[in-house]
Amino acid sequence: MRALLVVNPSATTTSARTRDVLVHALASDLKLEVATTEYRGHARDLARRAAEDGNTELVVALGGDGTVNEVVNGLLSGGPDPAGLPRLAVVPGGSTNVFARALGLPNDVVEATGALLNALREGTERTVGLGLASGTPGTDDEGVPERWFTFCAGLGFDAGVIGRVEQQRERGKRSTHALYARQVLRQFLGEANRRHGTITLERPGEDPVEDLVVSIICNTSPWTYFGSRPVYATPEASFDTALDLLGFAKLSTPAATRYVAQLMTSTPERGPRGKHVVGLHDLTAFTLHSQVPLPFQMDGDHLGLRTSVTFTGVRRALRVIV
Repeated sequence: MRALLVVNPSATTTSARTRDVLVHALASDLKLEVATTEYRGHARDLARRAAEDGNTELVVALGGDGTVNEVVNGLLSGGPDPAGLPRLAVVPGGSTNVFARALGLPNDVVEATGALLNALREGTERTVGLGLASGTPGTDDEGVPERWFTFCAGLGFDAGVIGRVEQQRERGKRSTHALYARQVLRQFLGEANRRHGTITLERPGEDPVEDLVVSIICNTSPWTYFGSRPVYATPEASFDTALDLLGFAKLSTPAATRYVAQLMTSTPERGPRGKHVVGLHDLTAFTLHSQVPLPFQMDGDHLGLRTSVTFTGVRRALRVIV
């Protein structure tokens, strides 16, 4: 099998020695080409060329969720075609690795490599659904390019937290769970609209849901991990269905404290709940509008401010080796 290994040299949890061991292991079973990313978006460009050349059967992403997102967007640059596109494989190398862990892969590079080689030898794979976000026609964001996401997106509060974390990392701070916790508190204290949200959810054939402060879109469950603890924002979300949404219409101090406690004690059967909680399952198409520009994120990557985003849940979009 001809394969391309896309390596992010800045991956948080991998060393040069670990990468060499991985390359050697994969090269023993595959006709392997190795490419190291050199700039933001390079993984997308490499995967797009692999999808277009017609010879590559597998693209392996070594890195965190950001690297995986770029590879997926490169593979799907011409649209979803599970039968015609190279398969995707993931070796987790980031700090959280939500997509890989949601697939059931070990959160260790060496163990994940062993699991990948076993899956290749046994020919095991699955076809997963993905989310697609695009600019909304007739709005200021109409011309924003489409972008795929693998496990989550968010408009508003959670994206603001990610933006703050990225700023701290640019200043040399390490990506730790303590860093995220501090930025959650700072985002909450600085949130101007926490008592009356600015986000409206619109769905075809349904009444709009107004005044949301938080809007989290999930393609799978768990939503994220806090250390080894999985956090289930939308427990029913699955790679086999379309998109799920969790919204909060109130974020006062008592409400926020309650929601944090519910998230930290969430299970695959029970997520956040309450009078001001909106939970929707298996959405194929919807739009989020905001009265003011809000931070937007996809797969943990802060993408700036948006006032409107249209989402599509695409079932069976890509084949993944597992």
